Amino acid sequence: MWIATVNNIDWPSKAGATIETQKSELTKMLDALDEMNFNAVIFQVRPAADAFYQSETEPWSAYLTGAQGKAPNGNFDPLAFVTEECHRRGMELHAWMNPFRVQQNPKDVLSEKNVGKRHPEWTVTYGGKLYLDPGIPSVRDYINNVVSEVVRKYDIDAIHFDDYFYPYPIANEAFPDTNSFKLYHGTYTDSLLNDWRRNNVDQIIESLNKTIKAIKPTVKFGVSPFGVWRNSNEDPSGSATNGATTNYNHLYADVKKWQQNNWVDYLIPQIYWEIGHPIADYVTLANWWNDNAYSHHIYVGHALYKLAEGTSDSWKSEKEMPEQVMIARKLDHIEGSAFFRMRSLEKNPAKITDHLKKDIYPNKALLPTMPWLDNQAPTAPKKIVAPGLFCKKKVVIKYDKNKTPSDDLLGYMIYASPKKKNLNTNDATQILQFTTKSEIKISDLKLPKKKRSYICITAIDRQNNESTPIGKLKIRKR
Repeated sequence: MWIATVNNIDWPSKAGATIETQKSELTKMLDALDEMNFNAVIFQVRPAADAFYQSETEPWSAYLTGAQGKAPNGNFDPLAFVTEECHRRGMELHAWMNPFRVQQNPKDVLSEKNVGKRHPEWTVTYGGKLYLDPGIPSVRDYINNVVSEVVRKYDIDAIHFDDYFYPYPIANEAFPDTNSFKLYHGTYTDSLLNDWRRNNVDQIIESLNKTIKAIKPTVKFGVSPFGVWRNSNEDPSGSATNGATTNYNHLYADVKKWQQNNWVDYLIPQIYWEIGHPIADYVTLANWWNDNAYSHHIYVGHALYKLAEGTSDSWKSEKEMPEQVMIARKLDHIEGSAFFRMRSLEKNPAKITDHLKKDIYPNKALLPTMPWLDNQAPTAPKKIVAPGLFCKKKVVIKYDKNKTPSDDLLGYMIYASPKKKNLNTNDATQILQFTTKSEIKISDLKLPKKKRSYICITAIDRQNNESTPIGKLKIRKR
């Protein structure tokens, strides 16, 4: 699930709200996602050259405190808080950044710490908004420094970029990068301006991946691009669509190249159209991204917000979103789904919350592993025991004296079955719950009361590798 902070569209509900209110809102969101068995959160930490984290270079976000540069009370650090809360629930935290946007609204007051104030020569105005110019090498270096700070200081699982590279085109207004092209065009001639722009974005993606992996090799780098790479009438290898905007031609983002070169660990194309859309059909695009997957992961981005805001009859149907997910699941190279955005669940449009709980995610699931980052299973515990002869109150996970838990241990997955012989860690319906604790009260286990159950556990590491199971312990919840 994406949780957006720009313009306070998801969180916090109000800039400048008390820390207690902001923590409570965020905790309720994570509890709701946990209840629906989500396993990853994409949390926006840098919506516009600002920060929802303690930064040496970026000012605190006005969307957090009400004024850019104003620090929250009580040393509150939203990124540290949400990361810890996600990990406690067995979820990944992907820190979502917008690389080039500086000023979302012309009326926004920038802090003196803002990069647009410190380096106005790096910025351009387009459509009334202020952007960093991707064609300036110092800008690309700056973005690398911004990302490296977050990777160094926070226990995040991934860095995530959305679809905003060069801004979406505005009719009859050219992007004002004439000066940077004159200074930094290299071997690119005037007729190759668009190739130069694509190369600028290529450079930032390639260098960011190297930067991230040099600091923490297992931190993922992912991008959620616009849903259409290119139309087939522009390129025979493109999709059978007629999109007015494409990644390649208009945003100068050659995401297919990034996937081919392994510069990203995952892509989440934003396939924000309904099944049967006449210009950009969901089924056509899901199949195209599946067919153009390489060695790294592809997930589908779903337009959850359109269930509340969409105008076509398809978005008003209870069937649309479940069918989109089922279509993605049938494709060999699609590894999962992501939904934009959190507050779109509030009024349960098209009964989507009900469907998520009952049909789409009735059980928990581990995230797909990325063996190119880490394929080593964590150390398995030696045994699980329930001390006490007659009244067993807790389950204790124990390791061999000669072995200790793996350094990257996230926690433990508990599986349960009413029959010992049927206990199977390959059956997702038997996943009982996740825990970070090595001692679990039996009263806290989500078992049926007064019925015998058998449980086993596996150790889970930060890359979702799973140990061999230990146990088949008989317990009864009183």
